[in-house]
Amino acid sequence: MTMSKRRAFLRLGAAALAAPALLTAGRARAADGTKWRMQALWGGGTTPMIYEEAFCARVAELTNGSLEITPFAGGQIVPSAQAFDAVRGGAFEMMKTFDGYTAGKIPAHGFSSTVPFGFPDPDQYEAWFYERGGLELARESYAPAGLTYIAPTVYGQEPMHSTVPIRTIADLNGLKGRFVGLAAAVMGDFGVAVSPLPTSEVYSALDKGLIEVADRGDIKANYEEGLQEVAKYLILPGIHQPTTATSYVANTRAYDALDDQQKAALAVAAREISGSLRQNIIVSDGEYLKKYQDAGVEIIDLDPVDIAEARNQAVESWKKAATDNLSTRMMESQVALMQELRLL
Repeated sequence: MTMSKRRAFLRLGAAALAAPALLTAGRARAADGTKWRMQALWGGGTTPMIYEEAFCARVAELTNGSLEITPFAGGQIVPSAQAFDAVRGGAFEMMKTFDGYTAGKIPAHGFSSTVPFGFPDPDQYEAWFYERGGLELARESYAPAGLTYIAPTVYGQEPMHSTVPIRTIADLNGLKGRFVGLAAAVMGDFGVAVSPLPTSEVYSALDKGLIEVADRGDIKANYEEGLQEVAKYLILPGIHQPTTATSYVANTRAYDALDDQQKAALAVAAREISGSLRQNIIVSDGEYLKKYQDAGVEIIDLDPVDIAEARNQAVESWKKAATDNLSTRMMESQVALMQELRLL
């Protein structure tokens, strides 16, 4: 992020939090303020959905009620796969999405959602968004569709679950696995026969032996789904998805109609929720790893040296996946930061 852009972001944040004139304007509009609907990725009552509800409440608080967002669980307004087109068409104003779902059509989205073997720490990935121009690149990826990328929610790894022990990266070679997005391409380059199964089919595919290793969701969510019953090995870190970014995305026409305070409130609330959810997941992971062990699951920690060597190999996979100018610029900026951080 350039110095001028950083100053602009800080001005917006300060306006949302402190400027009396803007807050007065918000009070004047509160009675007949702007009302949005947002469809999230998650099911009702789940931990991530609770945080989406907190995001909406925080936006209302920061704008003194001038912008009210009603959150809906995944699939409540339209099927999740149709949310992109629905928001673009104005059926509702905002979605919480995972860019990896649209990486097939927009190659850059493979890099704004997760980078297999990439940033091992979510703070590093979030720093790329806010300090190395990732936010602007993500916005560029959505603009042609009439959509505005607001901000990411960045959190940590999603583990691999396996019916066979995987103690080295080389052990992946020849296995049948479920991965999606950029991870499908990268894991394929490491010898996995990839099937991009829907999330809902992961349990049964492991149970029936159709696959031997799988990505699904975070540690807690996978336990609640019962994967400890069908996969007796949990592999850490989740090299296919070491850090994760989901995205707040709005219809551009609706977003442009907001005032500066409302736009700033969206940015500030999103940044706050990103940190809060990440901290919740850190604590939750420790609690649920113990539950996996109690259920007879062996937790395997991969060798950091093995992962570092594989990361250098994965760069070639990233380059192959960057098939247009924007995805190439996004990938190269991430590689540059990883080199500065001595990850490559």
